[in-house]
Amino acid sequence: MRIVAGTHGGRRIQIPAGTATRPTGERVREAVFSSLGDLDGLRVLDLFSGSGAFGLEAVSRGALDAVLVDNSHMAIACIEANINALSLGDQARVIRSDWRKALEVLAKREELFDVAIVDPPWAAVGEVGADLAGFLTPVLADRATVVCESGFKNPMEVDLPLVREKRYGDTLIRVHGT
Repeated sequence: MRIVAGTHGGRRIQIPAGTATRPTGERVREAVFSSLGDLDGLRVLDLFSGSGAFGLEAVSRGALDAVLVDNSHMAIACIEANINALSLGDQARVIRSDWRKALEVLAKREELFDVAIVDPPWAAVGEVGADLAGFLTPVLADRATVVCESGFKNPMEVDLPLVREKRYGDTLIRVHGT
């Protein structure tokens, strides 16, 4: 897997070993970032980060910084290795935590994000979708964009305005506004 574009375009990144993490393909990431447009100066939150590909791609494409959240030891080790390999320690921060707890901490710190990318295990999309808006809204800046990835056959229902959706094979990307 590699970073698709930006200052680190073409650089390879690691993915966690095993089957617990389902990395988003380069084609889907490219389409997501093309639809988001200019990220210069924006803050990005990457929930269920896995390899960190979405958050690190955002920084490569000009985002001010990214916060990458995951609760897996293997995923965190992989994300940290990728941050170090790309020398992005000043722009990428890792939080090892349950997503709800991480959002509560970020809200207490009054951190706000312009873009949130949510890519949970597909088996958990129902549970995550049901609670997402309530936990995520306090950390979203005005006119923030929320990108949710799920399986096409089991879409993640989120209580935020749906702006657009697109299918890529078995993957469904839904973009929500605030």
